[in-house]
Amino acid sequence: MQRIFLDANILVSVLCNEYPKYPFCARVLSLCDDRRFEVYTSALCLTIGAHFSKKKSGARLTKEKMALLAEKLKVTTVDQECVTKTVANKKIDDFEDGLEYYSAEKMDCTCIVTYDKHDFHFGDIEVLNAEDFLIQHVLPLNKPGRRAKRTARF
Repeated sequence: MQRIFLDANILVSVLCNEYPKYPFCARVLSLCDDRRFEVYTSALCLTIGAHFSKKKSGARLTKEKMALLAEKLKVTTVDQECVTKTVANKKIDDFEDGLEYYSAEKMDCTCIVTYDKHDFHFGDIEVLNAEDFLIQHVLPLNKPGRRAKRTARF
């Protein structure tokens, strides 16, 4: 089973229907219902997603969307250890990105999916955008003759 971490910009693309990235991000997000993957994000990413969604869709619809995400996604922990590692790493330019990285690392995530790949230059976890993740990690699993599992839509 592969554990992946979704950065806030992936959630924002889905929550706000941002094209042309939306279809790729939605497909990655739908992997929550695929037993081959565990899909994680952090409470910080959910907060950022909710902020932008509320501006575009209003509070009521945003709350419904967030409830669905909370049901489907696994949420990482941002704790003292993550803060300490972020502060200690002189290569980290953005504090929030450091917290995200170390929370993903703590859950043994093997890939961070984001459109700001350069923000995670300091780490060892694979970092891909949504399209590249699908090409490298999902399409090879859906070879002809294998029955694809239907996934939920957000």
